Amino acid sequence: MLHPDVRSRRAERRRDASARLEEAVGLAAAIDLDIRFAEAVNVSQIRPATFFGSGAVDRLKASIEEHEILVVVVDTALSPAQQQNLERAWKCKVIDRTGLILEIFGARARTREGVLQVELAALTYQRSRLVKAWSHLERQRGGAGFLGGPGESQIESDRRAIDERILSLKRDLTEVKRTRDLHRKARKRESTPTIALVGYTNAGKSSLFNRLTEADVVAKDQLFATLDPTMRGFTLPSGRRAILSDTVGFVSDLPHELVEAFQATLEEVKEADLVVHVRDAAHEDSDAQKQDVEDVLAKLAPTGDEIAPPRIEVLNKADLLSVEARELVVNRTSRGNDGAILVSAQTGEGIETLAQHFDDILGRRRRTVELHLPWSEGAALARIYERGEIVERRDTEAYVALTVRLEPEDVERYTRHMVEPPLPL
Repeated sequence: MLHPDVRSRRAERRRDASARLEEAVGLAAAIDLDIRFAEAVNVSQIRPATFFGSGAVDRLKASIEEHEILVVVVDTALSPAQQQNLERAWKCKVIDRTGLILEIFGARARTREGVLQVELAALTYQRSRLVKAWSHLERQRGGAGFLGGPGESQIESDRRAIDERILSLKRDLTEVKRTRDLHRKARKRESTPTIALVGYTNAGKSSLFNRLTEADVVAKDQLFATLDPTMRGFTLPSGRRAILSDTVGFVSDLPHELVEAFQATLEEVKEADLVVHVRDAAHEDSDAQKQDVEDVLAKLAPTGDEIAPPRIEVLNKADLLSVEARELVVNRTSRGNDGAILVSAQTGEGIETLAQHFDDILGRRRRTVELHLPWSEGAALARIYERGEIVERRDTEAYVALTVRLEPEDVERYTRHMVEPPLPL
């Protein structure tokens, strides 16, 4: 495992090289790779041919041979030529950060949607590396003398096959998006709010999801333990129902192929009524992780006249904080960190407060109106009791007068049952 510590990038990076190397080792461990050698390599200038300087390439070759390494992971994005040249120099397989994350996602995808998204990202990534794949094949077969050479002919054939598969996958994912849109519209018709959990990988989103919904989603102390999105209903303190969505974790330098491929899943974040940013309060790079998540969310931000959903921060893993660290976190959040709430998904600390916070925020959407329903509309009256918060009721001979707090969609829905328009309060 090699993390290039590039001098020109040091000013803009959010973590030091050792922290980045540690995260890269964790990513490799997520797919059970046996890490025999790990090093943060100083790179004074990026070389177009091999990324590393010739001296570093030779030195690392000796370490690779000494440890009998079969696969080298370089924790950065490599060009196809750099990847190919390093494989030739080191005589082993080389994958970059994008390739490693794709390997993890490929191993974790379980649902049809997850498999489709990973395959699309992998093919998009693979398409740019066809030259490397074919040059290896050409050395085995030799030239056949066709116009343009066998490499060009095979590359075009492979590229065409990949392009056709990519189009097919995009069509399938468009259908997935359409289905998700239908489900969202159905939830909106029922006025069921959706809360989306987002955050850096291994921040504890799945553990929090399980604590709130009493579900049994896989929750491990492991990077990218959750890949496929999961949704469950749960009851808020007020008694109203909500949908909680557990999404894939983010990571620094998330490959753009994955951001594009997971648009269907990330739509759940854009369309949520409330976005909950779950942070690992005990992690030394918590602030840097927060910014990485914010960068991805910025790419998903609505445009035009759309209104972004409200967002809150949840500082998880309070049980791992020392007394001193807890005081620092509490002091920081009390200084106006957007109302961040300290919780522990493991012990349950702060969960009731968090659920009430959900209720309070989602309740802000509700409108207080006076509805006049004729006695013949008993079914509508029952539904209003079920879905709204009754503030006051007055019975007359002709109708029932209700002062009630309702979702905007419900106000419109029940207007048609009234003897006269609703009266805003």
